[in-house]
Amino acid sequence: MKKIIIVFSLLSLFSCNSGDIKTEEISFLYENNNAQPSLVSNNGNLSLTWISSDKDMNASLNFRQFKNEEWTNPIILADGSDWFVNWADFPTHAINGDKVLSSYLKKSASGTYTYDVFLSLHKLSGEKVKEDFILNTDGFKAEHGFVSITSNDSDGFLITWLDGRNTVEKNENGNHKPMTIRFAEITNTGDIINETELDSSVCDCCQTSMTYTNKGPLVVYRDRTEKEVRDIYVTRNIDKVWENPIPIHNDGWVIYGCPVNGPKVVSSSNNIAVSWFTVSDGIPKVNLSFSDSYGSSFGSPIKINDFNAIGRVDTAFLNKKEVIVSYMEGDDDGTYLRIKKVSIDGTVSKPITISKIDGGRGTGVPQLEILDNEIFIVWTVFDSENNQLKTVRLNSKDV
Repeated sequence: MKKIIIVFSLLSLFSCNSGDIKTEEISFLYENNNAQPSLVSNNGNLSLTWISSDKDMNASLNFRQFKNEEWTNPIILADGSDWFVNWADFPTHAINGDKVLSSYLKKSASGTYTYDVFLSLHKLSGEKVKEDFILNTDGFKAEHGFVSITSNDSDGFLITWLDGRNTVEKNENGNHKPMTIRFAEITNTGDIINETELDSSVCDCCQTSMTYTNKGPLVVYRDRTEKEVRDIYVTRNIDKVWENPIPIHNDGWVIYGCPVNGPKVVSSSNNIAVSWFTVSDGIPKVNLSFSDSYGSSFGSPIKINDFNAIGRVDTAFLNKKEVIVSYMEGDDDGTYLRIKKVSIDGTVSKPITISKIDGGRGTGVPQLEILDNEIFIVWTVFDSENNQLKTVRLNSKDV
């Protein structure tokens, strides 16, 4: 693989399209294609993983942290030539203590969507703890992906993913059985324990999301009923028992295929916020709902978008009572990446336009995080005949 050339620079301030909000761009310039970002903020750490790939499909998973007003030198966590690289099913990671657990996808057979989830566990220094080990040990040549990872309360990590082991079989009607969602724990030494199935019928290719509250982990995902209703569901682990999944809201969206548009869940103390995309009543929407009871129930959805919603949402708590939501929407003039501040009492701010963007797959799923009262957003742009990452930040006090 070619050596990656890395340049870091802070560009001049420029004004957003909304009011006098100032946004600072952080420029990444690399050889090869760079895309599929995963941005994570946890316990004062802001970290980023992404895939760099060349024209021969050699790929590497890169990791760096934002410290002292600059990105640290990147660490290559994994590389290979047999990866499944996809705009929607991208690697993710989490940090716990001095360790980082990351995921990526490897082809298991010649089928388009036959691939497995692989994991690598490193120390933040780059020292390897356990690398290139498989998460799904079912052995079936099927789709496995759309991973979410979070740190465990004490040590180790929690992980959830879509698992297609049942899809290789057909039911009595001759149709392939549905996708499932599963959960496991990863110890600090890389052992996979306490694996379980959370739901036996879910949407095939929407991103999953997970948060850890002081009552335990909580997972949200797009469900799939026998009548093809594909609403967002939640399940919680309370006292080491997973509850039966329930809908965040009964949107009643019937769609005979996966919209490739998953939800995002975040938590702060007892407050939970979930954002998601739906086309209930034939109208594309980005919604957000709050729970003040650790996710046991949720309030009525708050509509976020003003124009034609595209979705691809992300969400982060600004404080215990307010969140920032990022989303994509389009009008007659183009497609835009925007953010809004939403209060738990239902107050919604005016939109801030982060950028006019390509509404296609190349943009990927924009990532949003908050660190030290600053909002960071990362997405993919096409520049100089390659995909590249674009990052901006703005002061949350200006929102």
